[in-house]
Amino acid sequence: MTRLSLSLCVLAALAVPVSSFAQTPTATAATEATNTALANVLKGSWRSEANAARDAYRHPAETLAFFGVTPGETVLEITPGGGWYSEILAPYLHDGGQYLAGVADPGAYPEGKDREYYQRGKTRLEAKFNESPAQYGKAKVTLFAPNAPVFGAPDSVDTVLTFRNVHNWRMGGQAEGMFKGFYEVLKPGGVLGVVEHRAKADVPVEDKSGYVGEAQVIAMAEAAGFKLEAKSEVNANPLDTKDHPNGVWTLPPSNNHDAADAAKYKAIGESDRMTLRFVKPVN
Repeated sequence: MTRLSLSLCVLAALAVPVSSFAQTPTATAATEATNTALANVLKGSWRSEANAARDAYRHPAETLAFFGVTPGETVLEITPGGGWYSEILAPYLHDGGQYLAGVADPGAYPEGKDREYYQRGKTRLEAKFNESPAQYGKAKVTLFAPNAPVFGAPDSVDTVLTFRNVHNWRMGGQAEGMFKGFYEVLKPGGVLGVVEHRAKADVPVEDKSGYVGEAQVIAMAEAAGFKLEAKSEVNANPLDTKDHPNGVWTLPPSNNHDAADAAKYKAIGESDRMTLRFVKPVN
């Protein structure tokens, strides 16, 4: 996939007219093939119905196009949780690329609830991969220590993606090390794609709402050496007032609210989210 093809995908996600840009038949065909491949994955029978229903809020096709993800890349997703994006990325990258799931090493935590929690998550994700080898046969789990993260060999990954995780790293005092680790594992010119719950303004580290200020996320990435390349409003939600009693977890899909308020929060939908594309400078 050429840089021109990748750029065309990004321009489409940003709704920037591409008529003024030089396009070759080869680049156009490659872009169409990439879009078709992703569309087919989104319709895949292996995706759970509950996860597919979240597409209306998470806009995976538009989000991955904005980040410029193509099927031949090595992509590292940080903390994939239950594997919502794994169901999309692993099959999408299966034939020509590589999907890596960056998972916190349970052994990095002392005996107790935290270790058990991360071990359960790791076990569930590995079981998911093992149950469907046709889709996940090439997917790999790579472990990292949250307080001193190393995600792989330096300059070895094309794209690092993280969805709704930055608030946890801030609260745990791990954000600086995480962004540094992303920078080190990415190839020069590689992309860091961040989706995060967006606060109205900066929030203190001890804030427990799950929201983070957009300027704060940008500052974290830039402190690690990244350059902000573009923003997208593809995951924005103007209905989110961001003043909920249990923070972002009040909203779907967590729905941590009183039953009497179910209709109210269903009408709001998932949280308002920033979508930011950073690049590791070539020089």
